[in-house]
This record gives sequence, structure tokens and C-alpha cells, in this order.
Amino acid sequence: MTAARGETVDVIANARLTGSDRTDPFGADPVDVHLAEGLVVDIAPAGALARNGSVLDAEGGWVVPGLWDHHVHTVQWALSAQRVPLGGATSAAQAASLMGAAEPLADGRRVGSGFRDAFWADTPDLHVLDAATGEVPTYLINADVHSVWLNTAALRREGFEPDDQGILREEPAFEISRRLNAVDASVSDPLVARMARDAAARGVVGLVDLDMSWNEDAWARRLAAGFDALRISFGIYPQFLDRAVADGLKSGDVARGAASDLVRVGPLKVITDGSLGTRTAACSHAYPDDPHNHGLLTVDLATLVDLMTRATAAGIASAIHAIGDVANSHALDAFAATGAWGTIEHAQLVSHADIPRFARLGIGASVQPEHALDDRDLTDTVWAGQTAQPYPLRALADSGANLLFGSDAPVSPLDPWAAMASAVFRTRDGRDAWQPAQRVDAATALAASTRGGSAEPARIGPGDVADLAIVERDPLCADEMALRGMPVSATLLGGRLTHRV
Repeated sequence: MTAARGETVDVIANARLTGSDRTDPFGADPVDVHLAEGLVVDIAPAGALARNGSVLDAEGGWVVPGLWDHHVHTVQWALSAQRVPLGGATSAAQAASLMGAAEPLADGRRVGSGFRDAFWADTPDLHVLDAATGEVPTYLINADVHSVWLNTAALRREGFEPDDQGILREEPAFEISRRLNAVDASVSDPLVARMARDAAARGVVGLVDLDMSWNEDAWARRLAAGFDALRISFGIYPQFLDRAVADGLKSGDVARGAASDLVRVGPLKVITDGSLGTRTAACSHAYPDDPHNHGLLTVDLATLVDLMTRATAAGIASAIHAIGDVANSHALDAFAATGAWGTIEHAQLVSHADIPRFARLGIGASVQPEHALDDRDLTDTVWAGQTAQPYPLRALADSGANLLFGSDAPVSPLDPWAAMASAVFRTRDGRDAWQPAQRVDAATALAASTRGGSAEPARIGPGDVADLAIVERDPLCADEMALRGMPVSATLLGGRLTHRV
């Protein structure tokens, strides 16, 4: 019997294996991968064992561990499907014009996302936005989500006093995002389901959801409605830490009230500094033309240590947002002081002395390789005076740090193959490689895109969970364009097909 989407597979026939440090004897020869009860139970030469049950013919494709995105803002990414894309806007005036031409959403607001104003010749101006958008509340979310540009109608609706720009940064911007994301479940849940199907079509079997809300209830609701496309590990923000501790949540536990074990408790997420694009990442050297601006530490070290101590005592891991080198130093100091485990999220600018501390402390580097290329021109200008290492992928890997790749969607699209290509080749759109010394090899990139990260080779064997993807090219041998456009013919979650071409 041939397996169809939604069915459980018993045998993946005529597949090929890949991965570094392989110990199997098969080389490039085709194999059959036998599955049972959600696990890989045997791998044998093609046709050597009886193909009982449901068979999925890989037709010579390569089978790899299922992919993970370790940093996603799930609802915000899902809602971007109905928001005006602003990534192509080359000026504030053009962005305002695009919003003025957009139809309001059902709730009467216009929402756009993805603008990058660092190289605009003009600056965001409230009067320009008002002239283009009138009395319809209008919101433009920066690509890095650390700032939001609002017209007067939106500022008044949200209770903020207008100023000359209409820009809100950091926590006020996050509050606006939380409000915009708090749409009715009848709107958001179908978009989340579509997002999950799209992710499965790229070989994704799981993600870390870092939405800024109480995520347990939302995921229990989605599971009850039939969500079954991905495994989810959901984050907990500081404002919810007391609730999580009182409720006995522990990282790795199955979400309470969940209809399956697909959703589990993840880490405490703490944002400790800003971003490069808004010039608020906390750095040791000042930003150009602004000698007093070293960015912002939005959580001081004592508060961070307190939060992480409480989380650790309760059995909750920590995921600490740190972009600038000062923020990364503080985050590492807090891990050392508390004995917490988990990740530093982003690690975009790291002092040379701090790079080996990740491995020494056992802290994962949860990084987004596509951001390096999104920000390459900005890094070369805004961070030109910094002495720390920007986007130190190879340096972290060589030091023994566990790399975990993600997208930070909607900041970058949820596509692990794009992340791998950026990490391996450090180029996009035909440009020369940017800081090629920080490339990693394809085997490291593939492993960093799986659940456990680069600490373990990305290969499959008996006893492994049958979270798998079948791809049409060997990812360890693909060039940049082939890796970015990697065709995925099937994705399996515990042996059940969540995607099939």
C-alpha cells in the first residue's frame, strides 16, 4: 500500500542516507527505512526485508532528520499573511503611500510589516504618514519588531501622545505588537494552521514558539481543533513567570490540557537589549554620529539573575535575547551566576573573550543566519566601530558551542534551508560572501537545523524518533541556490506524513 498525506508510514523505500560521521555500511546505496510506533526500527538494503504495511517510495531521495526552527513568533508570523509587506519600501514616503493604498482589515485597522528604515534617505514623519493614511488607524511594524510607526489615529486609539515621528521603540513597540496579535482565534488559528502546513512543506517538524502571550492555552485550543502538523515548544515571558511557577510548569513537560504530546513547555524568554536596526542593541562602543548612544540594556543584571534563578529553581530553562556585545556578556554572566541552562537568542555581536564561554557554560547559541545577510550593509556601517565579532557562527562552532538555527519569523521567513544556505555560503542575491571566515560547513548547518542542534551529527539510525524529511538532493553537497530551493518530497512526524508532494 502506498502512503498518503496524513497516514502513518511503515517503510520508506529506496532512500539514500546522508550526514557526517556516519557509521552505517550503506554508503550511497539505496536503503529501506523501517518504522514502527513512531520510531526508526531498522535500516536495510533496499528490498532486503519485507515491505509490510504502508510504503513511501523515496525514489532515491535523501532522508534527513526533520528540521526545527528554534525561534519563531508564531502568531505574528502567521498574521503577516494579511499584513502589507513593506520590505521593498525604499523611503518613509513610499512606505506611507503603500499603507495609504491598502484596504483596512476587518477590525478597521491597516497593518504593515517588514520596513527597514536604516538606509532611507528620509526619516519616518508623523505628518507624512497622516497625509497618506488619514483617519484610519495605521501601524507599520519594523522588520526587527523593535519599533512601530503609527499615524495619529492609531496613536490615539492606543493611548499614546503623538510626536513628530510617531515612532514607538522597545517595550511600547512590543505592547503594540501584542495588541495587534491579540486577534480572535477564529482569525489567527486558521492562519497558524496554514503556516504550519507551509513549514512542513519545507521539512520542518518542530519550532520554538516565542509569542509574547500566555501560549499554553492557545496551543491546547489548537490541538483540540485538530492541529497536528508540528511539534511545539512554547516560551514564557517574565510577566507570566509567576503564573508558570505557581502552575508547576517545567520545560519539556507536555502542555496541560493538550490533546496530544506535540506541545511542550519551553523556556523563560527575557529580552535584555534592543536591536541593530533601531540602534538599541547594547554595545561597548557608541553608534556612529551619536557618541552617547551605546544602545539599551532593557533588563539590568540583578533583575536578570533574579528571573533566571526563579525559573531554574522551578525547572524552567532560559532563552535570553542578547544582540549587542554588552548584552551577551551580561547574559553569560547571568547563566554563570545562576546555573541556569538554555540559550542565548541572537548573539549577533559577541566579544572575542565571550565566544568560548558559550561552550564552557553549556549554553546554546540560538542564531538566525539569514539576519547576517539582511544586516550585512548595516553591520558594516552602524557597527563599523565595534571591536567584537559580528555574527560569529564559525567562531562559536569551533569553540564547541551548540548552534541552533532559527528564523525569528516574521523577521526572516520560516525556512531552514535559507538559514542553512546563509550559514554555509554567507551570500545571497549573487553578492560576494560576507565575512566568509565565519562560514560553517554544511554538516554543521544541517545539524544546527535539527532539534538538538549542532552538538550531535544529523544522521538517522535505529531507535531515533521518526521525525524525518525526504529531499531530492544531498544537502551536504548542494550549492547555495540548490540548498535555498531544496525540494522536499515528504515530511514525517513520528512516522505520520505531514507533507507529501
